Amino acid sequence: MSFEFPERPLALAPRWLALLLLAFFAAACAWNALSLGIRDTAHLADIETRQDRGERVDMDLYRQVHSAVAHGEGYYAAATQGNRDFDFPTKPFVTVRTPILAWGASFWGDFGWRVVAALLWGANAFVWFIALAGKASRGERDAAGTFSLLFGAAAFIPEVAFSHELQAGLLISLALALSATRWWISGLVAALLGIAVRELAAPFMLAWFTLACMTGRRREALATLVALGVVGLGLWLHAEGVAGARSPGDSASPGWLGMLGPSLPLYGIHATSLLQMLPNWFAGPLGVLPMLGWLALGGRTGTLASLWFGGFMFGVAVFARQENFYWMGLFVPAYGVGLAFVPRALLDLFRVLSSRAAPAPTP
Repeated sequence: MSFEFPERPLALAPRWLALLLLAFFAAACAWNALSLGIRDTAHLADIETRQDRGERVDMDLYRQVHSAVAHGEGYYAAATQGNRDFDFPTKPFVTVRTPILAWGASFWGDFGWRVVAALLWGANAFVWFIALAGKASRGERDAAGTFSLLFGAAAFIPEVAFSHELQAGLLISLALALSATRWWISGLVAALLGIAVRELAAPFMLAWFTLACMTGRRREALATLVALGVVGLGLWLHAEGVAGARSPGDSASPGWLGMLGPSLPLYGIHATSLLQMLPNWFAGPLGVLPMLGWLALGGRTGTLASLWFGGFMFGVAVFARQENFYWMGLFVPAYGVGLAFVPRALLDLFRVLSSRAAPAPTP
């Protein structure tokens, strides 16, 4: 038994739901415009507190690890020692990054990762234009490619060579686009690479598997199930590598239950995109509206995007601490593509509200 998700689901919404969605997103846009400043103040205070404790920034740690691996040192020895040098925990194993960026840099250097990011930036825009054929108008496809380029501009910052989240985000975004085409196997490979770079992206594969099962796509369901097995094996190997290099005196993470609410993931979207260059009154709504756009697209692609973005934002709102805002780099650049469908969303919702109930039949 399979289920097909409807295209343009907002056009099928009852009037009460259409009104509720408009009110909710209008309030969320205004609230985010105000909360960005509050969250930025909290971010600056967090940086000051960490500097007072003598802590250094994460990117310096990754530079040190890349250099050590490039000079022949084993990754896990270099990474765990780097965490000790920076007074970072090594417990649990997820506090130590996977070795993919460091191993890659030992072959083609940090500049090579900047080239990879630039290529993925261009590939995302191109594939989104192709993937939306038959699902969106030409104007929406053009807008999708444009917003992909704009929201993915972080691919050109020098630190992208050391940012596991941005590199993984570019790969996961490409996987999301490819999953809507006949090249979905390539999307599966891109997703696996993205998760290998940053294991925090694993829920994307779980969302894909869930939708494949619900829609009766047996080949996709089997392929994604195998991919989830590969992810599990990779995480086990990573855990073993960290455990083998850990020292008895290593510190442990204080845990993740920040309970900071939706302001943190929305701030992370703001801080990892060009939105940070805009005034808050303008950037606030632009950080919220892509979610409305993805809901309006519907179908398998819109549903997968909504499940991935909405689910991950919920997880960050509950578990992340203030300094974890950069996790939202995993959304770059696909989240912003949702802005292309906001006019569709508003049109469908206002049509629902303006429609009148059909008259009762005459006896």
